[in-house]
Amino acid sequence: MEKRCYYEILGVSRTASTDELKKAYRQLALKYHPDRCPDDPEAEDRFKEASEAYEVLCNSEKRSIYDRYGHAGLQNSGYRGFTDASDIFSSFSDIFEGFFGFGGARTGRPRTPRGDDARYDLEVSFENAIFGKTTEIEFTRLKVCSECNGSGAKSPSDIGTCPTCRGRGSVVSGLGFVQMSSTCPSCRGTGTIIRERCAVCKGKRLVKKKAKLEISIPSGVETGNYISLKGEGHEVPGGVPGDLHVVFIVREHEFFTRLNSDILCEMPISFTQAALGTRIEVPTLRASRKLAITPGTQSGTVLKIQGEGVPGKGFYSGGDLLVKIIVKTPTRLTAEQEALLREYARISGEEAPEKKAGAFQRIAEKIF
Repeated sequence: MEKRCYYEILGVSRTASTDELKKAYRQLALKYHPDRCPDDPEAEDRFKEASEAYEVLCNSEKRSIYDRYGHAGLQNSGYRGFTDASDIFSSFSDIFEGFFGFGGARTGRPRTPRGDDARYDLEVSFENAIFGKTTEIEFTRLKVCSECNGSGAKSPSDIGTCPTCRGRGSVVSGLGFVQMSSTCPSCRGTGTIIRERCAVCKGKRLVKKKAKLEISIPSGVETGNYISLKGEGHEVPGGVPGDLHVVFIVREHEFFTRLNSDILCEMPISFTQAALGTRIEVPTLRASRKLAITPGTQSGTVLKIQGEGVPGKGFYSGGDLLVKIIVKTPTRLTAEQEALLREYARISGEEAPEKKAGAFQRIAEKIF
């Protein structure tokens, strides 16, 4: 089924502010929240649809990709949305607390621990950033220790109840009516202690492991753009892994530069080519193209070769190649060339260079 426009789902304009997005999402979340419509599958779909729209549009990076390339651009960037309502509750727990006065998940549902997100900076060539490419990356992430299954102990018998908090994970301090509860300093909230630690992870429960992944570089990426790979980040014992964020760093090109969806380059031509007009061969990222130079072209003129910029996606058209003409001034002239230029200057009514210098010299002598 074709996805609806995120702005249409939330009922806001394309220029909506963060506050406007939050207000619109609040109304829809109140209306379709699973606790309010427990037996309505359509309501849960609407709830997930609105949550996905809000998640994308309230994130400046995802919103920029969506505005430029639509749903296809988000999919190419690695975004997959929410799998179920529990994903939504864990992502927007602070928002739901403000909306409903509770954590957002259905009452009594335990919150699943989630591993930390990981980051990988991927340097890509200018060409691969423009056209996209599939490549393999190798990175290091934290995995649950297979030796102790994430317990941190040498054996199950080495795990005991914390004597400080007696397994509660918290301690109470204070006198009389003023009492405070805080995380147990001995077990750090786990309620257990380890008598003998695992020889592999040294009691840390996690170990560093190298991993390889094949990823798709979306066409048109720029430095700072990223894709998020769900569940490919750091693990946590008894929970779900975090995500891996692959951040792109685009190398500079020796000839081309980029301006939004257009590509720019400079092409030097001679004085005679600029004056008389000609056809020159211009390199592009695909192949060379012929470009007509009209007689009298001035240095700094920008000409366009359509369709040779960043490729378009969906209903967004691609960019163009912008060619800036640079007219070269000759620095070494033969006697014949100099004579011809002096003759050109005479015919054009221009003063010969030595006459101009002589006039300036005479004026300077009078003044100084």
